[in-house]
Amino acid sequence: MLDIKKIRLEPEKYRKGLESKNGAKNLDLLLKLDAQRRSSVAKVDQLKSLRNRVSEEIAAIRKMGKSADFKINEMRKVAEKIKSLDSEINDIEDNIRNIMVALPNIPHESVKVGYSPEENEILRYWGKKPSFDFDIKDHLDIAESLGILDFHRAAKISGAGFPMYVGAGAKLERALINFMLDFHVSKHGYKEIFPPFLTSRDSAFGTGQLPKLEDDMYVIDGDDLFLIPTAEVPLANIHRGEIIPENKLPIKYVAYSACFRREAGSYGKDTRGLSRLHQFNKVEMVRFTTAEDSYKHHEELLADAEDILQALNLHYRVVRLCSGDLSFAAAKCYDLEVWAPASEKYFEVSSVSNCEDFQARRANIRYRKTSDGKVAFVHILNGSGVATPRLVIALLETYQTDEGKVIIPEVLHPYTGFKIIKAQK
Repeated sequence: MLDIKKIRLEPEKYRKGLESKNGAKNLDLLLKLDAQRRSSVAKVDQLKSLRNRVSEEIAAIRKMGKSADFKINEMRKVAEKIKSLDSEINDIEDNIRNIMVALPNIPHESVKVGYSPEENEILRYWGKKPSFDFDIKDHLDIAESLGILDFHRAAKISGAGFPMYVGAGAKLERALINFMLDFHVSKHGYKEIFPPFLTSRDSAFGTGQLPKLEDDMYVIDGDDLFLIPTAEVPLANIHRGEIIPENKLPIKYVAYSACFRREAGSYGKDTRGLSRLHQFNKVEMVRFTTAEDSYKHHEELLADAEDILQALNLHYRVVRLCSGDLSFAAAKCYDLEVWAPASEKYFEVSSVSNCEDFQARRANIRYRKTSDGKVAFVHILNGSGVATPRLVIALLETYQTDEGKVIIPEVLHPYTGFKIIKAQK
């Protein structure tokens, strides 16, 4: 959530930032309500000061044995006015909160203003696109011919958009998850968490999924719980409502989770095979840090995600998102897009975001400064490290052979126990 005090002090800065994310619709109303609230609060404070002063006068008059009925009657009118203004302030504050929770985070000053993915900036490429001297297949044809994916039976069980990995496919999926967790823990210094896959409304609000993205989430109505769309939600809420000593920062968590997304409004977008699913697996990284260090950590988080793709020797590109393509909570975001040669396109496998103090304000996560003991909101960053479905697309298409087999990257051999995927019996 944004800081109303900062909006009040720099309204044009926030107007520009919100407009760049198509989120400035209610800004003028917010500023008007904020002015009304402050005016009403000033009136109430004056009336309460008057009431306190006159109460002392009434006590003094009574002490002298005189009647204070006139002043008492006047104070009854003041009390009614205070009650009315307090009610008015509560209504205004409710309206302010309703607007504030719907305002997106504003972009960092380094983010390009743009309104579509076509305006994103490609920063760099890593590795070479693979070349082949035979006709290659796309990931779904490969997976079905090898018997490692079964969408037909998965649909019978759950419906479209829920994959079922079979045999070596299941082993590959598990190997990728374990490899990425071990890599981030041993090489990047994260603490591993195995979080709940259900989240409360308060937790989903804290990370910004609610109320804006409720239509994209699976909800368990009887318990008012949500299936998590990403492990970012439980990880970022571990310290909800807490004050963290500064010497404990940065905090670095990594977790595997299944992710559940209804993908409302995404029909017709990359729906073949593993490219867009309602359930998928992902390894997620989250960092808590100070404002001074957060953008240094943003670059480190990006490098951590890149290390996974480089270890797997997959060609990819780094994209910096324009303002209009940023998520609701992000101030700045990089996407990692891996190349799938048969599909002839780049697929996003990681988004690395700095949300600054936006989520911390919603979840009330602060730290106590060592220097002066004052408290401030932490900065929260998240990054996929990485999501598996499109990673599997790239692996199958990149490492396919002319015999229809798939070679396993060397770093995965200890996890798979095999070096090549052959047709399943």
